[in-house]
Amino acid sequence: MEKENIAVGLDIGTTKIVAMIGKKNEYGKLEILGVGKSKSLGVARGVVNNITQTIQSIQQAVLEAENNSGYKINDVVVGIAGQHIRSIQHTDYVIRTNPEEVISGRDIQLLIDQVNKLAMLPGEEIIHVLPQEFKIDGQTEIKEPIGMYGARLEASFHVVVGQASSIRNVGRCIQSSGIELSGLTLEPLASADAVLSQEEKEAGVALIDIGGGTTDLAIFKDGIIRHTAVVPFGGNVITDDIKEGCSIIEKQAELLKTKFGSAWPGENKDNEIVSIPGLRGRDPKEISLKNLSKIIHARVVEIIEQVFTEIKAYGHEDPRKKLIAGIVLTGGGSNLKHIKQLVEYITGMDTRIGYPNEHLAGNSGEEISSPLFATAVGLVMNSVQNNSNSAYKIELKEVVAEAPKQVVFQPVTEEKPEEQILDEVELPVNKIETETTESKIRRSFFDRYVDKIKDFLDNAE
Repeated sequence: MEKENIAVGLDIGTTKIVAMIGKKNEYGKLEILGVGKSKSLGVARGVVNNITQTIQSIQQAVLEAENNSGYKINDVVVGIAGQHIRSIQHTDYVIRTNPEEVISGRDIQLLIDQVNKLAMLPGEEIIHVLPQEFKIDGQTEIKEPIGMYGARLEASFHVVVGQASSIRNVGRCIQSSGIELSGLTLEPLASADAVLSQEEKEAGVALIDIGGGTTDLAIFKDGIIRHTAVVPFGGNVITDDIKEGCSIIEKQAELLKTKFGSAWPGENKDNEIVSIPGLRGRDPKEISLKNLSKIIHARVVEIIEQVFTEIKAYGHEDPRKKLIAGIVLTGGGSNLKHIKQLVEYITGMDTRIGYPNEHLAGNSGEEISSPLFATAVGLVMNSVQNNSNSAYKIELKEVVAEAPKQVVFQPVTEEKPEEQILDEVELPVNKIETETTESKIRRSFFDRYVDKIKDFLDNAE
């Protein structure tokens, strides 16, 4: 039987960790087989700050995705974000040894490898080397040099750089969770794959992904990535402001933001009030929705202005660099009421909310096509492109074969052998038993990968 091309993406965010399993259907669309979501406990502003908690959160999300899909995860493509990410423009060239031959993929790879050897600041590592435009023997604006003749091959690159320790910490968490790391992708690039059309990338577009801890920006023009940036603010700072401003607990602040929050204060009348139950029998608190939206508005304006500064730094005001398709908002923060209008007001650019449903199969649930899952969908698409076989179907026989291992520890009673056999056969149906089998498989995975973690950390140096 031919192996299925099953792809897995893992989005390690500040508020949530999402494991998503998918495959391409016969129409070339992405079919989501299973999603696992867990609260992210060891991540702040997109960076891992507690290894143990992050491992637990990853395992929880992975287990949920496996239970939902009936597939066992081998490896994942993971998203990298955080305030340590920066991007630089770089131009490099190679002189070809044999100009009589046409330029091949090997020549381009040689050039990319050369850029990968660039000296970075201490503690930094190159994540992506993205070719933009090529130049052959002085001829400019070449998009596809393969098959052309030339002696000097030159290219401008968009180089994404991150902190080596942060990248290694993410790798360590994944491998300690008993899974392989098959690839790293910058999160704004993954989100862009999921929500932008090729026409928008050609016309010029800025993708703003408002997450919990960070706001990511990716700018495209002429179908090429031109600028990336990470602003170290997201939805969580809005929640913190509501918590402080209204003197309530975080859980209530988050609910207020998502249920009643608006980025535009003029929308709420003065007499609109929400009553929040007091703690431990205290009197309930009354909060004016106008005040709530004023708090949200102030912080959202700050985030958007920071992102707009980055868009200006790219050179949006230059007529040749104009972003005709405007702005696309995605991520959990884009679910905030009236945020589209506020962004249009501040930037003067056309804005739409980006849903990752363009590449999803028609039968995908409404929840998956929410902007909240844009990055996870993009990571699965990235994994599909790698033709990875990141998960395999858990066969019923396979689980039954595992079952006797559990029975070994039980005292064998000769009076009721039938009951014992019955227990073993029923094991796959019994959810609690299945989970213990799963954890056993996971432990053996962990043992197998302990040495690989060491290798990974050594090689990353």
